[in-house]
Amino acid sequence: MSSKHLKSQSTFAFENTSSNVAASQMRNALNSLVDSVPDDLSSTDKLRFENEMDSFFALFRRYLNDKASSTTTLNWDKISSPTNDKVQSYSSLKSNNSDDSSSSNLNKLAVLKLNGGLGTSMGCVGPKSVIEVREGQSFLDLSVRQIEFLNKSFDCDVPLLLMNSFNTDRDTELIVKKYQSHRISIKTFNQSRYPRIFKDNLLPVPKHFNDQLDAWYPPGHGDLFESLLSSGILDSLINEGKEILFVSNGDNLGATVDQKILNHMIETGSEYIMELTDKTRADVKGGTLIDYDGQIRLLEIAQVPKDHVEEFKSIKKFKNFNTNNLWINLKAIKRLVESNSLQMEIIPNQKSITVGNSDFNVIQLETAVGAAIRYFSNAHGVVVPRSRFLPVKTCSDLLLVKSDLFNLQHGTLVMDPSRFGGAPLIKLGSHYKKVSNFQQRISHMPKIIELDHLTVTGNVFFGKGVQLKGTVIIVCSDGQKIDIPNGSILENVVITGNLQILEH
Repeated sequence: MSSKHLKSQSTFAFENTSSNVAASQMRNALNSLVDSVPDDLSSTDKLRFENEMDSFFALFRRYLNDKASSTTTLNWDKISSPTNDKVQSYSSLKSNNSDDSSSSNLNKLAVLKLNGGLGTSMGCVGPKSVIEVREGQSFLDLSVRQIEFLNKSFDCDVPLLLMNSFNTDRDTELIVKKYQSHRISIKTFNQSRYPRIFKDNLLPVPKHFNDQLDAWYPPGHGDLFESLLSSGILDSLINEGKEILFVSNGDNLGATVDQKILNHMIETGSEYIMELTDKTRADVKGGTLIDYDGQIRLLEIAQVPKDHVEEFKSIKKFKNFNTNNLWINLKAIKRLVESNSLQMEIIPNQKSITVGNSDFNVIQLETAVGAAIRYFSNAHGVVVPRSRFLPVKTCSDLLLVKSDLFNLQHGTLVMDPSRFGGAPLIKLGSHYKKVSNFQQRISHMPKIIELDHLTVTGNVFFGKGVQLKGTVIIVCSDGQKIDIPNGSILENVVITGNLQILEH
């Protein structure tokens, strides 16, 4: 007999009634929002907003139904590791064919960068993609350089698409203008703008179309498919003869166009390929591909029952994780969106906002682009080298990509051949949280080719020409300061307390 607590009929009836009331109240509130659209807005923008509210309502209804039903949680016993045909190794893919077929395949490709994020977590204003990464160049500059080099080398025309959010749209439009003379076509479009909802009464936070920005949210990158179609860009790509979209996070510097994967996708007729890479101790929370009742699915940590979380994190059972580098067939996207078939798992993301003098708990209903894998035919994962996953989420990551560990080649970061093994583990403390603090304390990058592990906490400043080797731990006491002198070579050392060496 199952030990699971099943809901009684009366509980279901109560929850269904509550769901119907909540849905009805939400529909009325969304209608009021649509009525609040100013008269001077263009009919296209009005229609777009109306469609967005309809899409949001469909998402909200699904959220209510999921909450009321007990069928949405995964049955752990049905989860198994995918078979070899569902997850293939990069080394097993055929090598590139002749240059002719490679370039003709490249003409079927478009590249999309998810560009909706702000740099606020790193203390920056504006889109994260404009943070300087290397030699005065931003994430966006490097992406443009990579694709421009590809187009010149193979005499092809791979366009770059940027999916912005209402947070990054205006700034990105201005930045993109500087690439007008480059050999690259850049198209931008906005993902949806959905209303946040109050956690206690499940009603939308905004009361008016023009309400403050923090009343709204971009609903995660699962919104890519619908926004691509509603913007008109999906149809224009298909009309131009494009067949495949390579999607990646704007801050993943390892996500470059790989012709081996592109050719493999075309040869196998796959509609969706997800790049996975082997887990390290730092990636235990990353989503992974599973076989669920014979179907390939993405399993995220949020879907894992509490008593199985440690098993999910274990490197033994789930060896690799989703890099969010995805190759997707454009006609398949059109087919699935138009038939309303993409019903990705809803991720309720809880936030707190201030309205007037009060703080309120709000919910954002989001979806993830990776979760759509189960709706595409012949979808599978490819386990790629770790070099294709080089995200910059923190200033610890920024130190890595700015260092001598990588050389810049045509916009692509390539690990120095003299490095043995993978990248070192770097942990910088809260004094380095913001980019401005990081630049102030590490104005000259230390040499880290021979570094395995670096931990720095407290008020630590690095001089010029510092070399770090092996395991280096620097812990500065509260209220103290440590200056690492110019030209220091620190190898397998622990430095604590405070240290100031004055040059004379």
